[in-house]
Amino acid sequence: MEQNNKQDTYMPMTSIKSGKLTQVAEDVHCFTNQIVNLYFVGHTENWVLVDAGMPKSYHKIMEQAETLFGENATPKALILTHGHFDHVGAAEELVEKWNIPVFAHPLELPFLTGEESYSYPDSSVEGGMVAKISDLFPEEPIHLGRNISPLPEDGTVPGMAGWKWLHTPGHTPGHVSFFRESDKALLAGDAFITVKQDELLKVVMQTKEVNGPPRYYTPDWDASEISVQKLAALHPTAAGTGHGIPIFGDELTAGLQKLVRNFKTIAVPDYGKYVENQAKDE
Repeated sequence: MEQNNKQDTYMPMTSIKSGKLTQVAEDVHCFTNQIVNLYFVGHTENWVLVDAGMPKSYHKIMEQAETLFGENATPKALILTHGHFDHVGAAEELVEKWNIPVFAHPLELPFLTGEESYSYPDSSVEGGMVAKISDLFPEEPIHLGRNISPLPEDGTVPGMAGWKWLHTPGHTPGHVSFFRESDKALLAGDAFITVKQDELLKVVMQTKEVNGPPRYYTPDWDASEISVQKLAALHPTAAGTGHGIPIFGDELTAGLQKLVRNFKTIAVPDYGKYVENQAKDE
């Protein structure tokens, strides 16, 4: 199938409601789990889950897996972009029920094995209602124990033939994104997103705009800017992000170019503890 035909075929609806599946690219489906997206990558008996959604949502994720892949569908692995609560919320239950391996960047492993907790979200940061209540979000690490391993050093992704992982830090130290060169499909995690995640109304309406990572939970804006530049340089034609609606073609290209050119005004908050701490370090 030609790339242009793929893009037309997989163009999503104007909004995604929680619990709906949307096809992003060939063998890539986005599932919106409350405020966050996770991805089913692959087909039939050869598929993986990218990220694990919100806490206490494992049953919904398993139901969606069976909708796509049939009864008792079990992935080859769980692949994590990073370890924030909304991306690993159901991980422990899914790993227990499916008995599958988990892979993440080495720098994320301490947050996934109970050794370290992330810094608190910054409820003082410039932003809307979601930012203001972010100090209520869970920050305790999960405990995946022996089930978790570092992603392969050669950039390959277990269970995702044709995909490569890229280190895209800033939002977290070991944040990764995934790219498939054959059709230039990108799973960006929270390296950039397509909704202004700190504003409650925009989150509810899923107002689409290419933006930086969530302001209240990004401690390194310099690294984040470099990560966005790295992803834009890949010239993706389809992108699924951790928050917001999948985006395609010219709209994706224009949005990323605008974000790269204006990262400090679009993405970086005018004030907040992480911005102030980074300014002191510089």
